Amino acid sequence: MKRSLPARFLQSLTLERISYRSKSTSFIGLGRMGYEMAHNLFSKQYANAQDAHFIVCDAVPERAQAFSASFLTRFPGAKIAIARTPEEATLASQNIITMLPSSREVKTVYNDGIVPTLKKLSSTSHNTLCIDSTTLNVDVACQVARDVVDTNSQMIDAPVSGGVTGAKAGTLSILVGGTEPAFNLASPILANMGQRIIHCGPSGAGLGAKICNNLILGVQQIVVGEAMLLGEKLGLDPAVLASVVSSSTGSCWSVSVNNPVPKSLPEKSPPCERGYEGGFATSLMLKDMGLATDIAATVGSPLPLGEAAESLYARVIQEEPDLSQKDFSSIYRYLSKASSEGRKVRVAQETRGIS
Repeated sequence: MKRSLPARFLQSLTLERISYRSKSTSFIGLGRMGYEMAHNLFSKQYANAQDAHFIVCDAVPERAQAFSASFLTRFPGAKIAIARTPEEATLASQNIITMLPSSREVKTVYNDGIVPTLKKLSSTSHNTLCIDSTTLNVDVACQVARDVVDTNSQMIDAPVSGGVTGAKAGTLSILVGGTEPAFNLASPILANMGQRIIHCGPSGAGLGAKICNNLILGVQQIVVGEAMLLGEKLGLDPAVLASVVSSSTGSCWSVSVNNPVPKSLPEKSPPCERGYEGGFATSLMLKDMGLATDIAATVGSPLPLGEAAESLYARVIQEEPDLSQKDFSSIYRYLSKASSEGRKVRVAQETRGIS
């Protein structure tokens, strides 16, 4: 019987020591979303197969250590270990999931770590499945997928929708781009992290769908903040206004789930109830708006509201840097402060790209 992997850094992995690779899953990237996704994935895999092995890897080692400690507290018999690098995570597992901040990190993790390691694995790498849930540039994702496929492995792009709340509850919508065989191979894994698994088309299609979705969301959250603030100025109770809009034509996720005004959703706990902590960071929404405006410019699709929203998120971060890592609904706080100070909020296109 193979010994359980200790919850510590893996040391000098060799092919002789990774005979458990076919039973192992690596998760690289334990940020707000990745942490919850990995926890759901590993919990359900462990429930179905207690001989499964789990590997976690993060650029911040303390995150991986905290995850392992937490997981072992709940599942004392679990075989979980910490990889120091993406190379170690790739050597250790046949299934590799990445959830990273942006295109830059994806290129680094895959080009410098995963792909070269798959090439070294040679004939064994054709069994490897890579799933990237990062929201990133479509061209970068397609190139990375081609590089992975060239090693006789398979890859899908699988960005998610549903926020940290959905990640924690396991109710994410997962938008997949890739071949039909790769999608079928990945679906059982993805089902441990999400509720709706949608095959959007070939490589890059999942990202295209996600970028369009977040374009809507980014614009939507701003106008919800505007409307809630206007309602406050008109003397409306925020809970009453939220209830009215949620049951009317203005109903949307930003009103009924991610409402930016404290006490507007008495039966829920959106980030505004926690000082806008624990949600989708404003800096990440700015990144996603940039992805939308960049690809729209490439294909010649006009985005007047998208460009204005991108500029406003950039201005918020420029003028109030502390909101950069707050949930993006904190734009309401920015608007409210401007109102109380009698300042007009102007959107200037030249603010684009500020991070």
